[in-house]
Amino acid sequence: MGEQDVSALRLSFGRQCRLLREHHKMTRDTVGQGCAVSGSMIGAVERGERIPDTGLIHSMDQVLEANGLLASVSDYMAAEKYREFFRDFAVLERQCYALNAYAPLAVPGLLQTEAYARATFEMYTPSLTEEEIEKQVAARLERQQLLYREPKPFLGFIIEESVLQRPIGGRAVLKAQLLHLLDCARLHFVTVQVMPTDREDHVGLHGYLTLVTSKAHRQHAYLEHQDGSSLISDKKRVALLQERYGILRAQALSPRESAQFIEKQAGAV
Repeated sequence: MGEQDVSALRLSFGRQCRLLREHHKMTRDTVGQGCAVSGSMIGAVERGERIPDTGLIHSMDQVLEANGLLASVSDYMAAEKYREFFRDFAVLERQCYALNAYAPLAVPGLLQTEAYARATFEMYTPSLTEEEIEKQVAARLERQQLLYREPKPFLGFIIEESVLQRPIGGRAVLKAQLLHLLDCARLHFVTVQVMPTDREDHVGLHGYLTLVTSKAHRQHAYLEHQDGSSLISDKKRVALLQERYGILRAQALSPRESAQFIEKQAGAV
């Protein structure tokens, strides 16, 4: 793998690791032993060939006595697992205080089962290799650590009724996904609402919409479309999208009605 194939962040992180290791006159094997990985893994990280997970980053920070220098970029390194268009949003998502999303075509990634997620990647065009599919599934499931984070974020989702009827991956996969949605909806910090197909008024016809509030209470909006995505920080544009999402919530079923609807749909699959 040439340097042109590696992001600037990974190259910079790897070089910082190498400089720290050489400063402390340590071998890759010694660092690896302290981090419970092989020396070859440390070498791959230093060359930017491997993306270290959060645990390894924090271990390297301790072993190399970096005093938080390496750990400070763990969220950004985690985002390297995702496609380039998604990376900036992935960092915001990991650090969010609150997140609200409208999903018109598929179950939101944060709420997907492994089987459902795999089915969505298997349908990509152009097709992904098996290795690419497994990497993308693993990255999507890792995003769901947000549900187990402390302090808990406030999460809200509005999902189109048609999404709950579309048997992506087959009916068994859909049924398991619907039951998982119910489990998620029972979490005290998660709200799930269904947008019925028979609604005559619908302000969500523009497509996917995700609103994110950072820990510093800055507001962002994320829009997905066929050719990529847009991350919006302009206050006026975000405010307009927040108004639109508020109307969407009012037009959708209540959380209690939505849970009953999903339960009924799961029984019919």
